Amino acid sequence: MRNPRASDTAAHFRTGAQRWAAACLLLPLLAHGAGLQDPAAVQVQAARFLASQTAGLPGKVAVQVTAPRAALPACAALDAFQTPGARGIGKTTVGVRCLAPQRWTVYLAAQVSVTGQYVVTRAPLRAQQVIGADDLAMREGDLGSLPADVATDANALIGFRAISGIAAGAPLRAGLLRPPLVVQQGQPTRLVMTGPGFTVQSEGQAMANASRGERVRVKTRSGQIVSGIAHDGQQVMIAF
Repeated sequence: MRNPRASDTAAHFRTGAQRWAAACLLLPLLAHGAGLQDPAAVQVQAARFLASQTAGLPGKVAVQVTAPRAALPACAALDAFQTPGARGIGKTTVGVRCLAPQRWTVYLAAQVSVTGQYVVTRAPLRAQQVIGADDLAMREGDLGSLPADVATDANALIGFRAISGIAAGAPLRAGLLRPPLVVQQGQPTRLVMTGPGFTVQSEGQAMANASRGERVRVKTRSGQIVSGIAHDGQQVMIAF
């Protein structure tokens, strides 16, 4: 006849052995999980970095960063960065690297929205038209969705010229404009010639209009044609 107590003892032993085996299988998984980096912490580090990069911009900033997809080893020192030339607003990419104890780097997609004001044209602008205050208006929108060189200060554009025709209501970009003329064609022009240990000044006549930093030709009093860089006050600098 079968002993009930022996049967219960055997069943209890099997149950205990099964629990022990399950625990043995689970422990390595728990240890592995404890050694993984929290993806939320990586997101936060990246978002803080992007927010600091836009701290000086006018307007309301909102930052969204995607979570890392890959499982990463736990990190005690996270450092966020962007590669040289990466844009700080709009669709961009931010890197997060681990400095210790195990080095790794991950790149995350991000969206930085900056709601602020930018400059648009009130009416169409002609090619070479000089811009006045009445030609400009301000509009509010997401600066991150606009070209990187969009203008945000209308007063700073007074006196600039449109390189080509610009439609009414178009955002004004630095690449579409030329700085104000500092040298005007036909006007008396001061020539400043510099070289190692000397500076010589003379008078001439500009043969074309030029903005600051542009190269322009000047006819000297003797009839010689020279070329230099336009500067403020109807001056042309020539370096030897």
